[in-house]
Amino acid sequence: MRIDIAGWTREAMSGDPREFAAIFERADRWGFDGVWFSEFRVPQSDWQYPSPLLLAASVLARTERLRVGTAVLVLPLHHPLMLAEEIAQLDFQSGGRIDVGIGRGTEPASLECLEIDPASTRERFEQGARLLRDALRGDSVASSGLWNFAPRRLMARPVQRPHPPIYIAGSTPETLAFALAEDLPLLLSLEPPEATQLERLAHAAAQQGGDAQALLARSSLARYVCIGADAADVQRQLDGLWEKLLARRVYYAARRGVVAVAPIDREKVLREQFIHGTPEQCQAQLRALQAATGIASLRCVFNANGLWSNEAALAGMALFAQEVLPALRP
Repeated sequence: MRIDIAGWTREAMSGDPREFAAIFERADRWGFDGVWFSEFRVPQSDWQYPSPLLLAASVLARTERLRVGTAVLVLPLHHPLMLAEEIAQLDFQSGGRIDVGIGRGTEPASLECLEIDPASTRERFEQGARLLRDALRGDSVASSGLWNFAPRRLMARPVQRPHPPIYIAGSTPETLAFALAEDLPLLLSLEPPEATQLERLAHAAAQQGGDAQALLARSSLARYVCIGADAADVQRQLDGLWEKLLARRVYYAARRGVVAVAPIDREKVLREQFIHGTPEQCQAQLRALQAATGIASLRCVFNANGLWSNEAALAGMALFAQEVLPALRP
């Protein structure tokens, strides 16, 4: 099973950039396979790393084998040819260690600031995704409409063939149907849990054809990871999380105009969104998850998306790397 790390967003990205980079240097030495970074352009709150590709370049220069992925590049914000060039260059510079997650985006403030009509994001995403993929595999591409350019082939060529891996992130029926139709694997999300996404994917497969299970086998799940030397250590970490997790859900629900947020069902959240326990328990849960879903790639969130400190996350990563990763390797 491929084991990546994720969750370094918002507060978790603050502080000395050298200390931040050191997290991923350790992840590289400890045997994790990849790391994923998000894109939030012209945000309305502090965000030190708005460009995941610039951050990827820094991390790739400091590591030997760690892959770096985008989760996600907000495709409607980019010209697809310019974006394809930057990805191809990074893939070349890194010897083929780039993973490209793309999405439609849901941040109205970014669209408004950059004068992008929200009604156009579906078209911009789908056209942009096709142009990006075709350009990265070396095709001559042209466009009229949203972007106007004559046939053009990238001069920069990526190392990975037929192109760097491209993943689709999204939860709407339209996006999941698009991913299935284009045979592009998914970055399934933590919130909402992937059950709804899988149900919609199965419906799309029934409607349009396509092998949803084969697509899932190439896709990536996400899970919070809470690991400790014993049950008391794990419980202590979890007890300090629930109030913070609810506060964050209330905050982001309010931004969407939702006033009432249900209390957290701890058992349900642990079952659907967590790998937790001692190293032996984490191993068993990972194997059960793989057997149940067919997924061969997992994005582990050791810092609860910034609700646990980087120090606590590194302690969990170190224990996981020492006691769990070796059991998952062939």
